[in-house]
This record gives sequence, C-alpha cells and structure tokens, in this order.
Amino acid sequence: MKESSISYDHIHIVSPDAHSTAAWYVDKLNGEIDGEFEVQGAPQIFVRMAGTFLIIRGQRTGETVEDKKPLHWGMDHFGFTVDGDFDGYCTQLKERGVKFILEPMNFSPTSRIAYIEDLDGVKIELLQRS
Repeated sequence: MKESSISYDHIHIVSPDAHSTAAWYVDKLNGEIDGEFEVQGAPQIFVRMAGTFLIIRGQRTGETVEDKKPLHWGMDHFGFTVDGDFDGYCTQLKERGVKFILEPMNFSPTSRIAYIEDLDGVKIELLQRS
C-alpha cells in the first residue's frame, strides 16, 4: 500500500460580500478568478493566487456573524513572498489603495516584511528573504 501524504490546497475566507472581496484580490494583488459556484446558498469564488487558491465564501442563507464563535487562538495571517523590488511593490499597492497595517520594515537581518489588510480585515504578510 502506498503511503499517504498531504499537499497544500487553499485558504478559505468568509466574507459578507464575496464578490467585492474576490474583486479586491484581483484588482489589488493580481489574482485571477478561476471559478464560481453556489454552495449551501452562498457564492464560493475561487481566486488563483501565487500558485494556490483563495476560496472566498459568501454569507449563507440565514447565517449571521454571531453564528460563529469568536476566534481566540488560530490563524493570525497568511503570507506571500515578493520577488523583485519589495519597496516598489509596496508603493504600487499603496497607489492602488491597499491598506497597510505594518509599513515595510526590516524584520531580521535576512527578511523584510509588511502587513496589509483585505476588505474583511484579513491580515496578509508580504515577505522578502535575502
């Protein structure tokens, strides 16, 4: 029997306006819409990003934010590596209206980081390692 293994598949984001959030990833970070389906009364939009998918799920029929228990421990952010001119890329994002919650900075002797936020407050790390 062949040994089982896993591989990375996607990041799943829940948004009250999935179409606007998906459009943000396309407009601001050059994502690409790769499909859209309705699942349990809500749109699920697949945005291809950096060799993987973001799945943006909309609000399901009758669902409210109060239905979800508050997150106390868990995912803090996800990150993308920036190839090329890190500061120039960050400047381009600012020109596109992207909100920075941490300006570009040297994080360690071998890495430069910045944090941005999407329409729903999801934190995204931009990272460049030398």
